[in-house]
Amino acid sequence: MPSFIEEELLAAEGYQLIAGVDEAGRGALAGPVVAAAVILPRQVSASWLAEVKDSKQLTPARRQLLFHRIHEIAISIGIGLVPHQLIDAHGIIKATRLAMKQAIEQLSPLPQTLLIDYMRLPEVGLPQKGIIKGDNLCFSIA
Repeated sequence: MPSFIEEELLAAEGYQLIAGVDEAGRGALAGPVVAAAVILPRQVSASWLAEVKDSKQLTPARRQLLFHRIHEIAISIGIGLVPHQLIDAHGIIKATRLAMKQAIEQLSPLPQTLLIDYMRLPEVGLPQKGIIKGDNLCFSIA
């Protein structure tokens, strides 16, 4: 189950607006790659937190329910979408980074730092940490 350990470590360094970033669609044979970025409040307490995990491990109905719960508490949410034409032209990694950058740019307020599933985004001028299997380990990414 994901935890808030990474968020707590960053909060201890003085960061208040921490965005978790992840993508969906990288494994699909066709279609877009979509990324989401979310800034959660520092203190989150809800019974449904134990159900949050990598979206691939959830049923569609559970994803939908958690989608609404997260929207209710989030400080900000951003979504980025890169169509298959750009994936075909530039490759999945570049397309994923672009979708993540789009999602981050939609956040208001902007985050002070980022926790990202697996990768780093050098084109985004914010402190950041890429976490391998971050969607399984870090709540903001999941």
